[in-house]
Amino acid sequence: MTDGPSRPGAPRVAVLLAGGLGVRVGLDIPKQLIKIAGRTILEHTMAAFQAHPMVDEIVVMMAAGHLDAVRAMVRQGGYDKVTQIHEGADTRNGTTLRALDALPDDCPVLFHDAVRPLISERIITECFEALEQYDAVDVAIPSADTIIEVDPADNTIRAIPQRSNLRRGQTPQAFRSSVLRAAYEKAGDDPGFTATDDCGVVLRYLPDVRIWVVSGEERNMKVTDPIDVFLADKLFQLTSSYMPEGHDPEEYRAALDGKVVVVLGGSYGIGADIAALAREHGATVETFSRSSTNTHVERRSDLVAVAEQVAEKHGRIDYVVATAGILPRGSLLETTEETIYAATEVNYLAPVFIAQVFFPHLHRTGGSLLLFTSSSYTRGRSGYSLYSSAKAAVVNLTQALADEWAESGVRVNVVNPERTGTPMRTKAFGEEPAGSLLDSRLVAKASIDVLLSEGTGHVLDLRKLDPLADPVEDADDLA
Repeated sequence: MTDGPSRPGAPRVAVLLAGGLGVRVGLDIPKQLIKIAGRTILEHTMAAFQAHPMVDEIVVMMAAGHLDAVRAMVRQGGYDKVTQIHEGADTRNGTTLRALDALPDDCPVLFHDAVRPLISERIITECFEALEQYDAVDVAIPSADTIIEVDPADNTIRAIPQRSNLRRGQTPQAFRSSVLRAAYEKAGDDPGFTATDDCGVVLRYLPDVRIWVVSGEERNMKVTDPIDVFLADKLFQLTSSYMPEGHDPEEYRAALDGKVVVVLGGSYGIGADIAALAREHGATVETFSRSSTNTHVERRSDLVAVAEQVAEKHGRIDYVVATAGILPRGSLLETTEETIYAATEVNYLAPVFIAQVFFPHLHRTGGSLLLFTSSSYTRGRSGYSLYSSAKAAVVNLTQALADEWAESGVRVNVVNPERTGTPMRTKAFGEEPAGSLLDSRLVAKASIDVLLSEGTGHVLDLRKLDPLADPVEDADDLA
């Protein structure tokens, strides 16, 4: 069989292999249904292929007994490229065979582990492009470790292959469906057939077919063990894998026209810039702060009064932005009880109360709540124990609420702007070199983009400087 392009006009299909039960993760649900960063792992993966312009159709091969969960996910998420949902087999190869039965005779198809949710647009693109010249394509990355071959009889090293020739396989694996089908037909005649992946089947039974290798990525990890769930969640948080799309002025105006935005902590800094930008694009904006309206965000009664006032005046609340915060500095042992309570109430309890008070209003409009954190949440530092611990709590609150509110249509996200030029930062750190800080107006624009997006449970990192810079110096209280 010669290399060549797929049949003209054939749909480009992505098959998501979600048939595993995830025993090693230790949960009573398949690992692809575990939630990270506001969505199930499977939904993150579906979203990546749904958004890719080269994908025409998506076929999901799901673990037995869980197909209804996928159907609900597809329906609620609007994944219209998902054309088929089938039950997977007991083995990886068996699941591939069932998928092939559902595919056209000859089409370009990508087989991807559903538990690799961090797949990039580049990898998908290069796999489809490679299928224009090759019948089979694999994705792999160089091995950073030395690989040894062990004699199982006595557990001693048999060989040490040259590392420069070795790669670690990932997915997708891409094929012309007719080629993979032919390889499996030959494999079916072999009583000793075993294979751990589909490229291995082609390599063994169609040795004349050249298999092109697309460069993979370390972040295209497979969620297999409990530690992988933690790592994948952190990668979603820390690598800006979620970045909402920007808009032109007309699109902003169309999206915000008639919408009501409440900004808590909007007297200056990022809060004021968000309010100004939203008004510029046609939104009705109401701002509240301690200095301008005597609103204490840590007091539930004040928040209830704000919600009732805005709802009575405008009849709706579409977006709530909470930027208020305070920055206590110094040793915890020397911090007064009054400062401890004040910092905890404003930086953490206020977001909790805001979520409780405004949820009913946002539920009616299908709206969005936006909170703010700081890069100091990733590691507590001396002199900032109250601040950084509260910011970490806000991140966890955001992700928990995204899970709790998933069925309601209310979205909640958190923005993490590093080293932003605001009046409060200047008060805390003094004048700093020009150009070394994020412009608060750029943070405001990104915040509007998050409000208008369909994402939920995301931590959006906005960076200007070295991502390894000391997060203590990134304290960015906003109001």
